[in-house]
Amino acid sequence: MLIASIPGDESAVEGALRAFPERFFGYFMVNPLATGVVGRVEQALAAGMQGICLFPAMQRFALDDRRSIELIEKAAAVAGAVVFVHCGVLSVGIRKKLGLESHFDMRLSDPMAVHAIAMRFPGVTFVIPHFGAGYFREALMVADLCPNVVLDTSSSNGWMRYHCPEITLREIFARALDVAGPRRLLFGTDSSFFPRGWNRPVFESQVTALQSLGVGAEDAAAIFGGNLRRLLAAGQS
Repeated sequence: MLIASIPGDESAVEGALRAFPERFFGYFMVNPLATGVVGRVEQALAAGMQGICLFPAMQRFALDDRRSIELIEKAAAVAGAVVFVHCGVLSVGIRKKLGLESHFDMRLSDPMAVHAIAMRFPGVTFVIPHFGAGYFREALMVADLCPNVVLDTSSSNGWMRYHCPEITLREIFARALDVAGPRRLLFGTDSSFFPRGWNRPVFESQVTALQSLGVGAEDAAAIFGGNLRRLLAAGQS
């Protein structure tokens, strides 16, 4: 899964999809408050992109704002399209690296906001990354109540240091598997800009956690790629 993480940069990922359609799926970040965003979303979805990425805390909008809803409606009209909603703690590595400030509004980052929207659009798959990034309990609650909500496992999950009592990655997977099951977990590495590139330690730590829980080969294969292919397959037919 490739994400165009700069608004308006969908063409970069679209080029990769055209070159390697059997290898990549495409997500793209959008700001519902931006001018002309509806047309951009329609164009990107028509070009084969399948995931709309929303960052409410970063771009300071409510998920139930009419402008957000309008974009989700566009995704709902396209088979296989999903809506990725970043919740919880948000840290942009490249901004830190460049010494740039990040004026995010954490009041807009609660996964509970996804609940009403997921209920309103039962045919759309909503992805909550990083196990809720600090809102683990809330992410589990929403996943339990909404079968169209899936959890993404990406990043080092550094948010665990905020959890009281202390929790391990093994325990996180155990609870997520108990609530959402192995068919609603999507592996992710949070690999990003170079020289960081492929984030192998994230992959290895998640493999170790699942092995320690005795997760079978079929379920592990689903988490590490099969679930994503299944969710997005409708858009490839």
